[in-house]
Amino acid sequence: MRIRFVTILLLLAATLCAQSPAGYYQNASHKKGYALRQALFGIIKPHTELSYTALWNAFRTTDVRPDNSMVWDIYSDNPGGNTAYYYTFGTDQCGNYGQEGDCYNREHSVPQSWFGEGTPMKTDLFHIYPTDGFVNGQRNNLALGEVSNASWTSTNHSKKGPNTVAGYSGTVFEPNDAYKGDLARSYFYMAVCYMDKNLGQDNQSMFSGGSLKPWALAMLIRWHNEDPVSQKEIDRNNAVYALQHNRNPFIDFPELVGKIWGADSVNAFYPNSIADNVLPSVKIYATGNTIVVEQEENTAPVAIYDAIGRQIYIDQHPGTRTIIPMSHTGLYIVQIKNLNKKVIIYPR
Repeated sequence: MRIRFVTILLLLAATLCAQSPAGYYQNASHKKGYALRQALFGIIKPHTELSYTALWNAFRTTDVRPDNSMVWDIYSDNPGGNTAYYYTFGTDQCGNYGQEGDCYNREHSVPQSWFGEGTPMKTDLFHIYPTDGFVNGQRNNLALGEVSNASWTSTNHSKKGPNTVAGYSGTVFEPNDAYKGDLARSYFYMAVCYMDKNLGQDNQSMFSGGSLKPWALAMLIRWHNEDPVSQKEIDRNNAVYALQHNRNPFIDFPELVGKIWGADSVNAFYPNSIADNVLPSVKIYATGNTIVVEQEENTAPVAIYDAIGRQIYIDQHPGTRTIIPMSHTGLYIVQIKNLNKKVIIYPR
């Protein structure tokens, strides 16, 4: 059994990476912990505020499925399984609904009651998604959480019921596993962009003032680590930037979570991107039944995907030389996550 190396294709396209404009994060450089959070607040807080009506058209670029040009609804999409229904932009807008599959509406992942329906939170696309109206109604203003004894379950296995996460015992809404990281990064964005606002105006809120409550922060950090940034999020980040002219830094630099709220907060943040002309040397090759990744300067997270896009390996903290054994001959995509690189390795 061997993985034969034939071609390495290095793709440096914006469509394949979370690439921020040159210098966008410059004011956050060399900062850590709370000072880093404040610096990011100053960067992302100024943005173009959309109207509530404008969200419908915005979804056509921020939440379009690449496979069928339909609405990418995180409350109905069922990765790895059967998706029960799809929505057409415009035609299927809510409206009235009585069951799943009737129509889609504008879901505030941070519910409006938590911030008193205030602006600009009410129209900030980084936490607003097009979702099934009925599922949105079931979620209502519930906190996100984890459920073992569901009182209701959607067609994509989102569910609600008593929370099993320590620190909060109320009824919660648990999204599909594939979108837990997406929502966690939306919440981290809100905890920075609106750290000066009161997002805790409802007793079901996961916020106290502009900060996440300890139980919520711990759970969302775990979701962030278990469900890494996807191409969907990268594309959405770029699409929202084109409309609002700000970015979600936790998609561009997932390590920011640890540098603000985690153990890595003792270490300063040094943003780099291809746009800033920082491109450390990386060597990737296959030998025998292994893939080898060598990094001379930065040790950026390494992920490997199979031919249909399933993540089969990830190392968030690799060394300068990472050796990954592969069990089957085939095509593999190697992604150096923070250096905006993808490499495709395939057999003869």
